[in-house]
Amino acid sequence: MIADARRLVVLDDDPTGTQTVTDIPVLTRWGRDDLRWALAQGGPGFFVLTNTRSLGPDGAAARTREVAEACLDAADEAGIDVSFASRSDSTLRGHFPLETDVLAEVLASRGRPVDGVLLVPAYVDAGRITVDGVHLVAAGDGFQPVGESEFAADATFGYRSSRLADWVAEKSGRPVPTTELPLAVVRGDPEELRRRMDGTGVLIPDVVTDDDLRAVAVAVLAAERDGRRFLYRVGPSFVRARLGQAAEPPIDDARLAALVDRGAPGLIVVGSHVGRTTRQLDRLRARRGFAGVELEVAAVVEDLERAVATTRDRLLAAESAGLVVLSTSRTRITGADASESLGIARRVSAALSAVVAEAVERRRPGFVVAKGGITSSDTATEALGIRRAWARGTLLPGIVSLWEAVEGPATGLPYIVFAGNVGDDESLADVVDRLAGPEEGGGAA
Repeated sequence: MIADARRLVVLDDDPTGTQTVTDIPVLTRWGRDDLRWALAQGGPGFFVLTNTRSLGPDGAAARTREVAEACLDAADEAGIDVSFASRSDSTLRGHFPLETDVLAEVLASRGRPVDGVLLVPAYVDAGRITVDGVHLVAAGDGFQPVGESEFAADATFGYRSSRLADWVAEKSGRPVPTTELPLAVVRGDPEELRRRMDGTGVLIPDVVTDDDLRAVAVAVLAAERDGRRFLYRVGPSFVRARLGQAAEPPIDDARLAALVDRGAPGLIVVGSHVGRTTRQLDRLRARRGFAGVELEVAAVVEDLERAVATTRDRLLAAESAGLVVLSTSRTRITGADASESLGIARRVSAALSAVVAEAVERRRPGFVVAKGGITSSDTATEALGIRRAWARGTLLPGIVSLWEAVEGPATGLPYIVFAGNVGDDESLADVVDRLAGPEEGGGAA
């Protein structure tokens, strides 16, 4: 079924969408040669990192249009039909419906009108599911409606609704036709599920397990073979199902040991501000010794160049510790509105990238972990110069992906993409143990 499906092009608004897949090409640029390379790899699809979550609405729209046009030009040249997935955050942060609207306009201009948008934010590996049309986030021993979670209070992409149909209307600012697909339908007669794919507007299936995702993917592919065309606005899990992959175990220890230079210092770059990341940092500090270097957000806002120089010097001096955590200060500074807050976030991420770029140039680390979506994008593209890569697999089940750069200064350097909103409190320490080897005794530096 996947073999005769349209090639899937995943426009990823930060690099964390690769967390569920294995051996899939990733582009951080969309030049003609880059796209030709990705298409020439064969396989069911590839990722293009757009990083639009770091942009304002106008910039996100312009970039989405540019990438979509470039992808269609390259695919048409190669005689390949494609489908687009707009991959975004599983806790509903990002430019919706702006990005799917732009994609629909581009496709319509090429004579390929879109029949519907499939909305599947579920990320089952990380405890994000949809039941009775309500999106839920794992919290403690149960689940919490996403609109009541810390993620809904995001300074730039905040929202109130947990029911996805209501969230669509809230983000659209107008009533939007939606078709809910209850769990009984998703798990029922495949022909009935396929018929429901003829619904109008935004299609919203309930999803709890990988089997639910596969059932939805099979129904979508059947509808597309019948001539319908969809856009997908999805979290990471649907991408895996649509690419025809099953959940794979994490990369084994032997393969990981061959990739990591344990004689060189490890570098962890942290930009995420969600509470989960802060707790993960605390647990890492409790488990093993490391040198902590903090980039002061207030200093970046005041004088970016001076803040970069000061932090760079402290980072270089700290490398003798063997493991360095470069983080932004945990006190959140926001602007007067969403646009100003996003501008501060971009400025801080640019400063982090500049510090990392200079540090890596002077001494190559054994590995680099980037924590947070925008941070992992800027670290890959700006600090490490990654243009083409393979997402090789995960370090923990279903989360935390390892990229292998195809060319450039990061070739052979294990680069780890770790979203800010996934894992439990021990996950960052678990990842470092896998990369650097467990440290006896633990402690803080």
